[in-house]
Amino acid sequence: MLISTKFPNTLLLASSLLITSIGLSVGAIVPTYLYHNCTNDTTYTPNSVYQINLRNLLSSLSSNASSESLNTSAGEGSSSPVYGSFLCRGDVNTTACRDCVTSAVKDVVKLCPVQKETMIWYDECQLRYSNRSFFGTVYERPRVSLYNTANVSTDIYRFNLLVGAIQMAAAEAARGRQGDKKFATKEFDVVGLNRLYTLVQCTPDLNASSCGRCFSDAIGRLPICCSGKLGGRVLFPSCNVRYEIYPFYNQNSTTPPPPPTPQPSLPPSFTSSSNGKTKTSSVVIVISVVVPVVVATFLLVICCYVHRMRARNNYNTIVTQDNANDLTNDVESLQFNFKSIETATSNFSDDNMLGKGGFGDVYKGVLLDGREIAVKRLSKSSGQGAAEFKNEVVLVAKLQHKNLARLLGFCLERDEKILVYEYVPNKSLDYFLFDPKKQSQLNWSIRCNIIEGIARGVLYLHEDSRLKVIHRDLKASNILLDRNMSPKVSDFGMARMFGQEQTQGNTIRIVGTYGYMAPEYAMEGLYSIKSDVYSFGILLLEILSGRKNSSFHIGDRTAGLVAYAWQLWNEKKVLDLMDPYLKDSCTPHEFMRYIQIALLCVQEDANLRPSMSSVVSTLKSEVPSLSQPERPAFISSGLHSDHELNPTDSLSVNIGMTVTEFLPR
Repeated sequence: MLISTKFPNTLLLASSLLITSIGLSVGAIVPTYLYHNCTNDTTYTPNSVYQINLRNLLSSLSSNASSESLNTSAGEGSSSPVYGSFLCRGDVNTTACRDCVTSAVKDVVKLCPVQKETMIWYDECQLRYSNRSFFGTVYERPRVSLYNTANVSTDIYRFNLLVGAIQMAAAEAARGRQGDKKFATKEFDVVGLNRLYTLVQCTPDLNASSCGRCFSDAIGRLPICCSGKLGGRVLFPSCNVRYEIYPFYNQNSTTPPPPPTPQPSLPPSFTSSSNGKTKTSSVVIVISVVVPVVVATFLLVICCYVHRMRARNNYNTIVTQDNANDLTNDVESLQFNFKSIETATSNFSDDNMLGKGGFGDVYKGVLLDGREIAVKRLSKSSGQGAAEFKNEVVLVAKLQHKNLARLLGFCLERDEKILVYEYVPNKSLDYFLFDPKKQSQLNWSIRCNIIEGIARGVLYLHEDSRLKVIHRDLKASNILLDRNMSPKVSDFGMARMFGQEQTQGNTIRIVGTYGYMAPEYAMEGLYSIKSDVYSFGILLLEILSGRKNSSFHIGDRTAGLVAYAWQLWNEKKVLDLMDPYLKDSCTPHEFMRYIQIALLCVQEDANLRPSMSSVVSTLKSEVPSLSQPERPAFISSGLHSDHELNPTDSLSVNIGMTVTEFLPR
């Protein structure tokens, strides 16, 4: 009897402790950070009026986070007003909303310490402030897309149609059917999957028309970022959309509660009674009901927590990569209007043409402020479409190195796609290297400087930048020369970005220029940093010899510069390859060492080629003994030493031809 009376108390105490621990675990889950953007163009100084107003604004946002959303301002009568807002996801409770906004207020000042305009997204909320009022206006930038790494295993066409059906939820949210919330969720059946869950939300300060337009644009980006993916989302400042194959939102708060079900009559053992048997049966029933509920709740919380952490890690990984494929707010701030470019280039006068590239013409221009620019006007019939254009803009805007061409801006007006670069007065390397009248200007010292500069620029792309970039079209015409004849790698329209752990990619669409492509890329579509190393080796041979790779014909056989260099290497006649203009400024030992480095770069086996970091260290310092190069690619076994070189004959009708990839990257 003693046991039967104390056991319920012990059970209740244990249950209370377990439930308390569960509550603490739930409370300990911090808001899930997604992404932030700081506009660097507008900054404030510490202890300025703007910072004081910003502190007041953030304090107001934090203290009012018990509501779903808030638009407010601070210092409107001063010279430096601040406008801010927060928006919590429509299904989160008050506590989660408050915790998210509190975290956002703390995080945003650390992530964007002096920026006047910022945007930060979490899974549960978003926060924004600016020195300009943005209330009641649709803003679609800065924006970011995220997707689930898993692919759809069912019919992709049908799945994409269901993703498009998010418009149904968008129409409902735009009308604001859930009170003032412009928020809605929808579920759809998917063949081969259980369900597709969708969520849309826009800021409540927008009217139905503006909200609908924002949703339409956001949903329109889903096929671009997330086609065939099991989950995806697009985040704009004014709205966001998301779909998953699991219920990622609180379904109870987004659908009307079901009608109350009649409570079953309590068994007799729960009726008032004082005998021992009744108490004992009560204990048994309490144990059989409470314990499974507590354990199930505990397991559910753990599962949700683990799932949430996994999702958070996956999305944080993806957003870094995906954002690099999108035009960010920083890039948008570099946009030129077409009229100013037209004026700068004298309406694209032929007198201002600097050259013709694989995707269009390049013109010199002078802006109204006196700055000289190089304008790359993409041909409407060129292979570089919107995907390649966007790729080049984003890449060059994010890459900063003295040996890379610097992007000043771009233009996307009418049917025009235009890139605006810094003006490099000495044109490109091929302008000097392959012109007999100008070759003499490239002495050994200048060529060494050009070679090392190119190597450092490519090394930055491969290893030192935040993004790992494969250029895929290294050639003399894509190396610009500044006033000091220092090189700048340009033309990133064909470049590919890798994750830091990724080593190679594969494509069925081959891009680049024949004669510079690595064999594994040209024949199998495999590309890696070693593909660029191969192209660098070809470029190095061209700089050393002063001849194009494609300008050789040996006897009755077509061959290239690589074949001829390999022949001379085996015959120990490498000096025969030296550009005659170098004979007075280059020692034979140095020349042979550079040829050896070039032959190491063009080896057929990509694994044997050195990395660019190894190339850079070898170029700038005497290495006691370089390894012997293996057979290069594209060497005919029938090549004999008695063939004579005729550098005036053309190798192929495809010289300089660029093959373009038409698929989005």
